[in-house]
Amino acid sequence: MTHPAIELRDMCFGWQPGAPVLAIPRFVVERGERVFLHGPSGSGKSTLLGLVGGVVEPGSGAVRLLGQDLAALSRSGRDAFRAEHLGIIFQLFNLVPYLSVLENVLLPLRFSRKRRARIADPRAEALRLLAALGLQDRDLLRRKVTALSVGQQQRVAAARALLGRAEILVADEPTSSLDSDARESFLQLLMQECAAAGTSVLFVSHDHTLGTWFDRSVSLREIDHAHARKSRS
Repeated sequence: MTHPAIELRDMCFGWQPGAPVLAIPRFVVERGERVFLHGPSGSGKSTLLGLVGGVVEPGSGAVRLLGQDLAALSRSGRDAFRAEHLGIIFQLFNLVPYLSVLENVLLPLRFSRKRRARIADPRAEALRLLAALGLQDRDLLRRKVTALSVGQQQRVAAARALLGRAEILVADEPTSSLDSDARESFLQLLMQECAAAGTSVLFVSHDHTLGTWFDRSVSLREIDHAHARKSRS
């Protein structure tokens, strides 16, 4: 039996007891599917990605990735699972400030032998991804990421997530700091790389215009019953 890439069932989460932020009866991303999830700022999109990434735990229900219930794993087990199977583009990038651009891109391979084994030459692959995103200057690649602009840092974070062909890629507003040309290049690269690897994508943004790039576009309002209750109250 092939399990979906991402499956949420009867999932409820709140920062405080009795005050659910998200209540999702069922949400599924199939293997190889690319899903665009949109909603206004503050609606819970980043929280949902935190649940999918195993960074926060639901109050009830299940979050399953590739058939694995994340609640059945220890904290260290979730960290290891995330390193093996997920590429993540965080909204705040989460780059390591004392590492160079190239070192930041290569970092996930230190924690996952499986992702390392998929690449014949990690350095060459990292350089290819960075060049495709407009970061081909060798002097720039040796700099600390703190010396880069916000838009350049966002592209470094994107290259890091794509390296190693993870089975699932989750992206939190990954184009928010990119100009139109860089955004177009990034989306083209994302689609090409994920199609070639069969990677499932959950891409979150408030920018509805990006939905045409994806197999399916979903509003958080459609799947979140907590939001529906708030709207009726």
